[in-house]
Amino acid sequence: MTVHSTRSKPLARRALALPLGVAVVSSLAFLPGTASARSDAPAAPAAAGAGVLAAAADGSTMSYVVNVRTGHGGWAAKYVKKAIAKAGGKVVISYDRIGVIVVHSANPDFAKTIRKVKGVQSAGATRTAPLSAQTSDDIDAARPLSAKEAAAAADRAGAGQDELEPLQWGLPAMKADQAHKVSLGSPKVTVGVLDSGVDDTHPDIAPNFDKRASASCLGGVPTQKDNAWRPVAKESDHGMHVAGTIAAAKNGTGVTGVAPGVKVASLKVAEPATGLYYTEAVVCGFMWAADHGVDVTNSSYYTDPWLFNCRTDEDQKALVDAVGRATRYAERKGAVNVAAAGNAETDLAQDEIVDESSPNDTTPVKRTIKTADCLDIPSQLPGVVTVSSTGAKNIKSSFSNYGKGVIDIAAPGGDSTAFQKPQPPATSGLILSTLPGNKFGYKAGTSMASPHAAGVAALIKSSHPKASSARVKALLYKQADAMPCTDPYDIDGDGKVDAVCEGGKNKNGFYGVGMADALDAVRK
Repeated sequence: MTVHSTRSKPLARRALALPLGVAVVSSLAFLPGTASARSDAPAAPAAAGAGVLAAAADGSTMSYVVNVRTGHGGWAAKYVKKAIAKAGGKVVISYDRIGVIVVHSANPDFAKTIRKVKGVQSAGATRTAPLSAQTSDDIDAARPLSAKEAAAAADRAGAGQDELEPLQWGLPAMKADQAHKVSLGSPKVTVGVLDSGVDDTHPDIAPNFDKRASASCLGGVPTQKDNAWRPVAKESDHGMHVAGTIAAAKNGTGVTGVAPGVKVASLKVAEPATGLYYTEAVVCGFMWAADHGVDVTNSSYYTDPWLFNCRTDEDQKALVDAVGRATRYAERKGAVNVAAAGNAETDLAQDEIVDESSPNDTTPVKRTIKTADCLDIPSQLPGVVTVSSTGAKNIKSSFSNYGKGVIDIAAPGGDSTAFQKPQPPATSGLILSTLPGNKFGYKAGTSMASPHAAGVAALIKSSHPKASSARVKALLYKQADAMPCTDPYDIDGDGKVDAVCEGGKNKNGFYGVGMADALDAVRK
């Protein structure tokens, strides 16, 4: 069975025997654009930037980021903007605080020309398809499921539980159910969901929605007009699922978030036609979050179109630089940035990885990337909390990426019930959360693990309102429950080792420092 993704081009990975789901609507959407399929034969490194020039050669308009020196009165930005116009470019928006300029140009030599300009530190195309060629008809289709299970869960809900909470095995896995008896989190804390949009009319989201801190960042330009942060018809429900995991209200109905007393904001960064997350939108999302007092950000995606952005490539180097400047800015402004590790069951700490999925907005090419030079962004950027996924048996999810020195912390992200079956009354190994249209449904992936960890970070910030982002991260790691390596790791029981965990109990490649602990987070 093919695992569905929010990406327009799902990637090959181990076929999982996933159930159809529960509640009202179910989906098997994993982390958007998850990592490449493995290959036993080494591949020659591809000319990664070649597709960009080919796509723009016919005069089509392309999108670029130009990164300039900051400081000194902004002379570099002013000088470069004049050079941009001379090179046939049009400035879309300029984030002068971090020296990132978003540009549109139909000049196929634009990036090559602008890199020679004084003050420019890097520049590159953010995509390989022209702006006019962004279409897809395969966006994260949800799966309907029986309402019978929802009714059964409501019958079994105990005192103080929301109706569907008995199905949320991920909450007790990280002691969130116990934490809620102490604190639900502070409404003065906001978690920004950089994703496909959040439906703030949902009864489980509406009480905790932060409209002031929400915006659409599509194209790199923020707007709040006409509730632009919401997903529209046929758009991915991925962001909505993430938001519910973090902060679904504890109001007697529906599901319960990890931090049901904090606020959640929507930073819409996924293209509506393709579900792709481009650099200009991601930069905008972090900048908007930082400037609007967001305390924690969640990124359950990688920045398209490259699974790994290699700094040896001029275009990809610019994308790493731009997003890295934005995440550092957000962290300096007090935000803790949390991100999903990816779902290709890949050891991200190995020296080389074969990527057959990039670029994913035109024709992918097989390439061997060197991990010392190439990063999955934003999850592998300095300072970002990288989260792996566990299933209902409290071991690494079959699909979760891993790697010693790469994974920081673990959290529940679900798995096939065939691999990790939960204890009753929960019936599915997937993660139950909110969906648009007042619905609920299941998904699995590191996309679902990351918001569990982000919710714990929000609880820590609630308990320590004056704590810096560095302090919140330190507490997140210190309070985590250490988890030893799962050895041997034979998730499908076929007698073959499926992944090798390196490291000790307190820090290893599967779980980092261990399982995020919500109960310790609320103990001041």
